[in-house]
Amino acid sequence: MLSVHFASRPEGLRILCLGAHCDDIEIGCGGTIMRLANEHKIRQLKWLVFTSSAERDAEARLSAEYFVQRCKEKEIIIKKFKDGFLPYEAAQIKNLFEELKSFNPDIIFTHCRHDLHQDHRTICELTWNTFRDHLIFEYEIPKYDGDLGSPNCFITLEEEVAEKKVETIIECFRSQAGKQWFDEDTFFSLMRIRGLESASPTKYAEGFYVKKSVM
Repeated sequence: MLSVHFASRPEGLRILCLGAHCDDIEIGCGGTIMRLANEHKIRQLKWLVFTSSAERDAEARLSAEYFVQRCKEKEIIIKKFKDGFLPYEAAQIKNLFEELKSFNPDIIFTHCRHDLHQDHRTICELTWNTFRDHLIFEYEIPKYDGDLGSPNCFITLEEEVAEKKVETIIECFRSQAGKQWFDEDTFFSLMRIRGLESASPTKYAEGFYVKKSVM
């Protein structure tokens, strides 16, 4: 398999991470963010979560600070829209996306268009409506609905990075501990499967859907 690498820019990369819920970015692309921060200069990183509660807000900020700690200029934004209701708040959310245009990121991480969660789909749709000429990576979230597909892009992760990703998610999002899907096995198993599919020499990878890219 032919590998393609991110090109480094002297001024650094501008990265936008979008998540409907407080742990989505970490679960979907946390390892990739850590790898990018380790291997590339990141000029600016904007981390935007749309739904939260007081408890979840605190968890999300703690977690995000860990994942972006190597980024010199970063902005963590946690909004307070109601979980499960984002399609019905689309006008307000669209306004937030319009404000993001001026950021003009080099790379965007957002939800997958085939995701069966209504909040996830709303964020993905508005991402594509807003950013027409950008490199967009759609990440996946394992869930009860069983909507995982076949990614067409894989980013391999060192075992240490995979372990740090899972450790941080479990440690920071303690309010989720009682959910039957929220455990180390879930997160490691998906990264291991994606590592298998991409013949990752490190065993682990995160899978993404890339609709358009120019080489």
